[in-house]
Amino acid sequence: MWLQRFGAASGVILGLSIGVPGAVEAFTGETAATGAVLGLGVAFAAPTVTALYLHQRERAGRFGAVAYAVNLLGLGLFTGVAFALNLVVFYLDDPVAKDLRAGPTGVALLGCALVFVAGTVLFSISMLRAGVFPRLPAAVYGVALTLLAVLAPLDDTPLTSAVHVLAAGAIIWLSLSTSGAYPQAENPVRPARAVA
Repeated sequence: MWLQRFGAASGVILGLSIGVPGAVEAFTGETAATGAVLGLGVAFAAPTVTALYLHQRERAGRFGAVAYAVNLLGLGLFTGVAFALNLVVFYLDDPVAKDLRAGPTGVALLGCALVFVAGTVLFSISMLRAGVFPRLPAAVYGVALTLLAVLAPLDDTPLTSAVHVLAAGAIIWLSLSTSGAYPQAENPVRPARAVA
């Protein structure tokens, strides 16, 4: 299916746009170039998660559909946050940036992060339950992307760089597994079927 192939390719681009800047920032700190790559690369998040969902939808059941919907909404919100942090707030003077985060915008950013984390965790659980994807990247997806949201407002450190690289690896691995480049998980856990 064309949409799944597009989503898988988007996942590789998304992973690279998260991982490469993260690795570079371990040595340079955040720069305009790394921020631009990350801020623009997150545009590939929605097609990526759609491809992942389509790959597992037969086994994901109703829980998987709900998890996908929450994850998609959270990604939409957090994509805006990542764009703003990397391509807008980065260029503001420190006092202005701090004032921005302290007011109503800060509350909105927190709300976006909470929806993103909820969707990420639910979707990670749905991937583990469906058993279609390899378990390691499905679990790392939930943990690493949650940590990205928690660490986003903080200054860059080697820890944030490592989390970016882990998240990127999980996203790329999951995306490639939709095309058969990696074997699927064995012994999937089948969701319980609803009784009519």
